[in-house]
Amino acid sequence: MTGNIGAEVHGVQLSKLSQAGKDQLALFVAQKRIVAFRDQDWADLPISEAEEFCRYFGKLHIHPTSPSPAGHPEVHIVHRAAGGTTEALFSDRLSSVAWHTDTSYEVQPPGITFLYMLDGPVAGGDTIFADQVAAYNRLSPEFRKRLHGLKAYHTAGDQAKMSSENGGVVRRPPVDTIHPVVRTHPATGEKALYVNPQFTRRIVGYKKEESDALLKFLFDHSAYGLDFHARAKWAPGTVVVWDNRVCQHTAIVDFFKGERRHIARITPQAERPYETPFEG
Repeated sequence: MTGNIGAEVHGVQLSKLSQAGKDQLALFVAQKRIVAFRDQDWADLPISEAEEFCRYFGKLHIHPTSPSPAGHPEVHIVHRAAGGTTEALFSDRLSSVAWHTDTSYEVQPPGITFLYMLDGPVAGGDTIFADQVAAYNRLSPEFRKRLHGLKAYHTAGDQAKMSSENGGVVRRPPVDTIHPVVRTHPATGEKALYVNPQFTRRIVGYKKEESDALLKFLFDHSAYGLDFHARAKWAPGTVVVWDNRVCQHTAIVDFFKGERRHIARITPQAERPYETPFEG
């Protein structure tokens, strides 16, 4: 997709991959961060088949607040109804951008993640991804060294509160978890920043002003790093696969004609984030 992040694949049907092919897929996605597979049959598969495919990569996550199809709590639905407007969204904010790493508050957050389109606007509604390995590597050696050993609080509290206030589901009490600010990928050995503005609230052991300043710097660094971003354009038959350990992403609401955007996510969980020593 760009010189730094992402790939687009044609002519490979994910649902037909062998075990060896799935292993290659996991490594390829870890290396490229985000891969768009075109012309896939996922929208026509029985949900149970898509779930079984994804289960190869880990236990499937059940989102604490998202809607899901009846009988399939492991499928997370992202839906903006046809005929809707964006007036409410932009009534008190200037942008739809909301950078995050999916459910980073879990003890074992997601790894390889699958998102596929069921229906979408003719144009717009893209998803932008930011490479957190590149974001880490772009920092000076002394700054990277200072980040090692730091830990941060991630919380599901605000997400649960919003769902409750909007009449949505809250399947379990929200959790708070401490993760390293820099995590190591178990397959590639690469180090990545692991904080995000949606779920990370403070640096452990720092006073509020110190924590706020450092987190804002890291959030802005990832958000403004357009040279390590990739924009995934949705089309019928598209499945986007990314490694949630080493990416942030945000949806873009830039379609205004009342079109429906209906996407499903299946989310295998990975290992608990861990850090390896600073290497210079």
